[in-house]
Amino acid sequence: MSIPLPPHDIRVLVIDDHPLFRRGVIQLLASTPHFKTIGEAENGDNGIALALELKPDMILLDLNMKGGKDGIATLQHIQNSGLETRVIILTVSDAPQDLMAAIRAGAEGYLLKDTEPDQMIAQLNEVMFGRTVISKTLTHYLAAALRDESLQNLRQPSDLTERESMILNCLAQGLSNKLIARELGIMESTVKVHIRNLLKKLNFHSRLEAAVWAVTEGPHGR
Repeated sequence: MSIPLPPHDIRVLVIDDHPLFRRGVIQLLASTPHFKTIGEAENGDNGIALALELKPDMILLDLNMKGGKDGIATLQHIQNSGLETRVIILTVSDAPQDLMAAIRAGAEGYLLKDTEPDQMIAQLNEVMFGRTVISKTLTHYLAAALRDESLQNLRQPSDLTERESMILNCLAQGLSNKLIARELGIMESTVKVHIRNLLKKLNFHSRLEAAVWAVTEGPHGR
């Protein structure tokens, strides 16, 4: 399914403690239609202040920064602020624990800094339409972590209602809430309720965890 173009420029805030990398990301966004950098910050504290002031559509956030809050603490603060901003971690760390921490803190994406520019832009576009993205090289880390947890937690897909199972399958396909609602002929607000319920039943913190588990370990992945 193709991703439609956004109706307006995506307003981006870049938070990273490396000036040269910040400049490179800003130049990449400037060369791409529908993206507009509205601010940059060298640490989490300044980034939070700018986020509250500018209310960007998207934040590209480094994970390990010197001085002030690190990426996870910055992400948690932004999530608790009530901003409707999509936060994507952009980092050199491929450590499974960092990936899991970011996803569970509410990141909409986890991309490595060596991602090809064209691929990165494509993934950022997907995030703006409700999808959570991670670098493909990290998918197996997330799957392995969830596999270990599934043995401990004994997740039971049979606990899901028929509608919740259908929505879990949609999550496995990477569909956004809006697309799930269209696919099933229900309200988007109803989709959100079903997702919240299935995450609770399966003991997941995020839709991405549920999606990866459904593909690799769930009823559709066996």
